[in-house]
Amino acid sequence: MSKAQARLIRALSLTILALCFLVSQRLWFRLDLTRDRSHTLSAASRNLRREIPAGEELRITYYVSGRLASMYPIPSEIEDMLREYASWSGGSIRVNLRDPTGAELAAEAEHLGVLPRQIPTVEQDQAGVATVYTGIVIEYLDRYDTLPVVFSLDTLEYDLTSRIRSLLRGIERRIGVLVGDAYRDWETHYQPLALALGQSGYRVRQFGAGEEIPPSLPALLVLGGAEDLDEWSLYRIDYYIQNGGKVFFALEGVFVDSEGALEARVIQDRGLLAMVSFYGATVQPELALDRNARTLQYQTRDPNGSLQVRTILYPHWFGILAENVNAAHPVTADFSGLDLYWPSHLSLTPPQSVEAEILVTGTPEGWVRGDDFATNPGEAYRIEETGDRGPYIFGLSLSGTFPSWFGGVAKPEREGDAGELPDPPAAALPSRIIVVSDTDMAGDLLNYTLADYNLDFLVKALDWLGNDDELIAIRGRSGRIGRLDGIVEPARKRAAMNFVQGLNVVFLPLALIGAGLLFAWKRGRNAGRGTVGR
Repeated sequence: MSKAQARLIRALSLTILALCFLVSQRLWFRLDLTRDRSHTLSAASRNLRREIPAGEELRITYYVSGRLASMYPIPSEIEDMLREYASWSGGSIRVNLRDPTGAELAAEAEHLGVLPRQIPTVEQDQAGVATVYTGIVIEYLDRYDTLPVVFSLDTLEYDLTSRIRSLLRGIERRIGVLVGDAYRDWETHYQPLALALGQSGYRVRQFGAGEEIPPSLPALLVLGGAEDLDEWSLYRIDYYIQNGGKVFFALEGVFVDSEGALEARVIQDRGLLAMVSFYGATVQPELALDRNARTLQYQTRDPNGSLQVRTILYPHWFGILAENVNAAHPVTADFSGLDLYWPSHLSLTPPQSVEAEILVTGTPEGWVRGDDFATNPGEAYRIEETGDRGPYIFGLSLSGTFPSWFGGVAKPEREGDAGELPDPPAAALPSRIIVVSDTDMAGDLLNYTLADYNLDFLVKALDWLGNDDELIAIRGRSGRIGRLDGIVEPARKRAAMNFVQGLNVVFLPLALIGAGLLFAWKRGRNAGRGTVGR
C-alpha cells in the first residue's frame, strides 16, 4: 500500500467517523435484556411522532440544577430517556436542558410549575442545604404541562407519554371522586392518592353526595359511603353507569375505627352495598385475615406503667402475592403489590349480561371472622385462625350492560331539593366496574405503611376503566422489587427452606471438598509420572 493510499484511507475513516457523530442524535440503539424491556421506550411512546403534524414541534425542557447533576446519577438517566424520545420522533420532539441557577431562570421554572427542593450537602466538612430543581416542562403550540419534581425513572415514561398525548390531542385526563363516608374528606384522608393522580396527569373533580355526574366523565372513584349515601345519591351513580360510565368502588362490610380504639362493627348499609351486589359483586359483612401479615406498631404500658412500643404481625393487615392475582387482566398483569387493611371479602353474583373476572385473592391460608372481630393488637391471643380457609376474593372486575338498580321503581325524591332527577336512558350502554373490598387501601394509612404499590394498582385500574390499555402497559413496565416473603403456605415454605439449607450447608461445602480432593489427586498422579514442573 502506497503512502497516498494510506492517507486516503485515514481521511475517509475520519470522514465516516464525523458523519456518524452528526447522525448519532437521530439514531438510537440500546440492548435491553430486562424481562419486560423496562429500559426501552414502549411502542406507544415511540409512535408519538405520528400524532405530531408535519412542520410542528413538541418541546421538552428539563430544568435541572448542575449541582444536583454533579452529585447524583439520576439526572443523567432522566436526560437519556428524554433524548430517546427525541431520537424516536424523527425531529418532531426537541429536548432542551436548562440550569435554573440564576434568578431569572429560576423564576421562569417556578412560573411554569417546577418546584424547588432542598437537599443536604457536605462541602469542606461543613453540612448545609442546597436549593435545586429537577422538573420537566412539555410545550406544544400554546399549551404546556409540567412535572414539578422528577427524581425517579419508575413511572417517568408513563408520566411523560400520558401528558404528551393529552397535549397533542387537546384533552385533559379527568377523573371524578366521590368520598361517600361522611367522616372522611378527600384532602385530609386521601392525600397520597390525590398526589399520585396528579403525578399521573389526572385532573380530579370532586363530587358531593347526590351531585350530578356527567356521562362524559371518563371514570368515577367511589370511596366508601355504604352508611351515608342516600337513594338520591345512589340514583346519580346508577344513572351514570346506565349511560356507560365506569366506576371504581372501594367498599367494605365492616367498619373499623382507625382513629380511635380500633373497635369494629358490621356496617349498616343504606343501599350502596345492595346496589353493587345487584351489579355482580357482594361485599360480605366479615373481616378477612391472612397469614401473609404485615407488621403493626402500637403503644402499651408494662406492669410498672412505662410506655412501650411493640411490633407484631397483624393478620388484619396483609399483602397480596403475585401468584394470587389474575395475570391475564391488564390491571393485575405485571403486578407490583397490594396491601389491604381490615378488608372484607367478595363473592360473585353477576347478572347474565355482565362478565366477571377475579382480579385479587388472598392466600389459601386466609380465614374470616363474622363476629368477635378481635382487631385490638394488644389482644392478639384472640385472633384465632378459625373457619373455612381461603383463598378469598378481594378485587374483581365487571364488564357488560348492567341492569338498573332503580329499574321499575319511582325515582327517589329528596326533601328540600328543588331539582328533579333525570329519567333513565331508554337502553343501558356497556360499562365497566371494579370493586375492591377495602376502603383503607387508598387512604392515609399509606403514609404509615409506605405501600406505594397500592397507588400504582389504583392508577392502573382507573386507566383500564378509561379504556387506555396502552398506558397500563407502560406503567406495568416500571421496575419492581421482589419480596422476600413470597411463600406463605407452610409446606411450601418449609420445602424451600430445606432446599436452601441443603444447598448451602451440605451440597456446596461437599462440592468444594470434592473439587479439592480431585485436584490434589490429579496433582499427585502427575507428580508420580514426573510431569510436575515441566
